Amino acid sequence: MVRQASASDPALARRALAGLEAYENTPRPEPRPERPAIARVGGAALRDHGGDGAPLVLVPSLINPPAILDLDDDTSLAAALAAGGRQVLLVDWGPAAARSGLDVGGHVETLLLPLLDAIGDPAGLIGYCLGGTMALAAAQLAPVRQVATLAAPWHFARYPGESRASLGRLWQQSQGPSGQLGALPMEVLQAGFWALDPERTVRKFADFAGLDPSSDQARRFITLEDWANEGEPLPLPAARELFEAFYRDDLPGRGDWAIGGKAMVERPSVPALHLVAGDDRIVPPASAPAGEQIVIASGHVGMIVGRARTRLHAALAEFLSC
Repeated sequence: MVRQASASDPALARRALAGLEAYENTPRPEPRPERPAIARVGGAALRDHGGDGAPLVLVPSLINPPAILDLDDDTSLAAALAAGGRQVLLVDWGPAAARSGLDVGGHVETLLLPLLDAIGDPAGLIGYCLGGTMALAAAQLAPVRQVATLAAPWHFARYPGESRASLGRLWQQSQGPSGQLGALPMEVLQAGFWALDPERTVRKFADFAGLDPSSDQARRFITLEDWANEGEPLPLPAARELFEAFYRDDLPGRGDWAIGGKAMVERPSVPALHLVAGDDRIVPPASAPAGEQIVIASGHVGMIVGRARTRLHAALAEFLSC
């Protein structure tokens, strides 16, 4: 990838490789303590992130760990929402082995809905990335107050053609090993998303090479990259639904995605808001659900933990106050 993205810039390649070496050799900080679970279903849990008031459930993607929504004290979305007067609960999907038979819709029906039911009172939902797609579905299957999606796809046919083709090739190449393992490894998924924008991937490591290793910026880079490269494998049924039913066939966008026999629509009966990352290469803005949208000038992850997070927090606070 470095060779491909820096073919005309050898200096960029050298900086990127130096940054990668520095990233691999930098000591890691202590991990954040695990929050207590207020409910468990199978291997999944609802973890308490504090706050008082009406419950608000954060639904992360299945593809990376939920930690992105509580990355550190400065950038934590969970902490910001708790400070705004909500009881914040973060879904932890748990080990892949405990949900090996579930597709994406099965995670909603078998895990998310019972977790919501365990709260007792209707909750608000905020879902990030694929978790937003799932939260929008859950809002049609359970009593909820409102639902917000963050950089979430719904119209998969609106991805650029080359991106869909690249992801299709990745799926074809990985089916043999994934079938033997019963899951799609995180390393394979991450390589696929890197391939959507290889130049940006290379440049971020080149930029890291120039940072003071003791700076907050360097520390956050390491924490973020560790998050992006960690996580449970994706259960094979979920991987198959994601790559075939979503990326290839666009069942959600066509109105043909069903959970428990009910067709999912992009306009639920409860208040909904879609926060769209305007510079997103992983979830293109055009793929967002229809309805009320706010476009934030940021990338897919930067909207959550970068400078743009202040606008995200403000937009969510206004939406939740209605």
